[in-house]
Amino acid sequence: MNRSPPTQPLNFYLTQPHDCAYLHDREATTLFADPKAVIDSTLYGRLLERGFRRSGDYFYRPHCSACSDCLSVRLAVNDFTANRSQRRNWRANSDLTVTPHAACYNEQHFELYRRYINTCHAGGGMDNPDANSYRQFLTCSSIDSVFYEFHDNHRLVAVAVIDCLPRGLSSVYTFFDPDLKQRGLGVYAILWSINETRRRNLPWLYLGYWIEACDRMRYKSRYQPLQAYHDRGWRNFSAHS
Repeated sequence: MNRSPPTQPLNFYLTQPHDCAYLHDREATTLFADPKAVIDSTLYGRLLERGFRRSGDYFYRPHCSACSDCLSVRLAVNDFTANRSQRRNWRANSDLTVTPHAACYNEQHFELYRRYINTCHAGGGMDNPDANSYRQFLTCSSIDSVFYEFHDNHRLVAVAVIDCLPRGLSSVYTFFDPDLKQRGLGVYAILWSINETRRRNLPWLYLGYWIEACDRMRYKSRYQPLQAYHDRGWRNFSAHS
């Protein structure tokens, strides 16, 4: 597919109604940016400000006529204070080392991802991933993206995929060793990302969509203060998981 930098206003398209990936009794429609346009980190930052996310090279947001349950949320990192459970998690995982890796296919990353999906999200529609679907989901050549590796000594235990944007970091996806679920590595990856956002002197960590009726999306409200995007603007958001 030929992709060229947009020289005019970015076009958007609306899908036909399809089964919702999060709420199985609902239909959804999705608004997505022109897939032929090159969307760099600056332009994506502006789209994030309007509630968009990315999946691979595709930039989208829900646009459902009968439902507004998917709320894009972001954390004001400088105002975040860890609760007791989060502080305990931070101490318990302080032995891990974190190193950046290029945002490209890596066999070790993929094997960890495959184990994570098949163990932690079996039946969720992403079962038995192959290398191509992994690339299409997580990598994007036009965005400043980093795969952060979390190691316990020489053992890779988690990978956090993060997009680096002008006004914040965006958490794309985190996967970890399913044999170490008790370590709370997903929580630790968010706490580490909060610190990294602060270190870069950026105000926001974007956490994707919060959906009250979806267990796997509701955890994000444990990190406060959040803002949620709706009605063309960001508002303070304090729903509890």
